[in-house]
Amino acid sequence: MQRLMCKGKIHRATVTEADLNYVGSITIDALLMKQANIHPYEMVQITSLRNATRWKTYALPAPEGSGKICLNGPPAHLFQPGDIVIILSLALFSEEELGGLKPKVVFVDDQNRIVRVVEHDIVVEEQDRAADVDSE
Repeated sequence: MQRLMCKGKIHRATVTEADLNYVGSITIDALLMKQANIHPYEMVQITSLRNATRWKTYALPAPEGSGKICLNGPPAHLFQPGDIVIILSLALFSEEELGGLKPKVVFVDDQNRIVRVVEHDIVVEEQDRAADVDSE
C-alpha cells in the first residue's frame, strides 16, 4: 500500500504577485523551494488562509532570495498580493519508505525570508500498529 504524505511545506508565505495573464503555475523563491524539498515542475497544493481556497499546480523557481510567491493564470482570481498561504508538497510513499521520510516545514516571515526550518521524523512504532489493529 502507498500513502499520500506531506514531504515539504512552506508555512504562512505571503503572496507577492498574482499574474492572470501568465500560462499557469506558482512561482516560488528558489531558496524556499530548495529548503522545502520542492523541485521545479513538481505539483504542489496552495491553501489560502484568507478564503480557504485550495489550488493545485506546478512550482517554478523565482530568483533565490527574491521572496517571490506569485500565483499565475486562473488562481490569480483566488489569491491576491498580501494573502497568507500554505504551500504543500505531497508524495506517495510505500510502507517501507515511511521510515526514512523526514518532512521539512519552512517557516517564513512577512517578507518570505526563512525564519527556521524544522525537519520531522515519521515514526510508526510497532505498538502503534498493533493498537490500530486491536481497535478495529
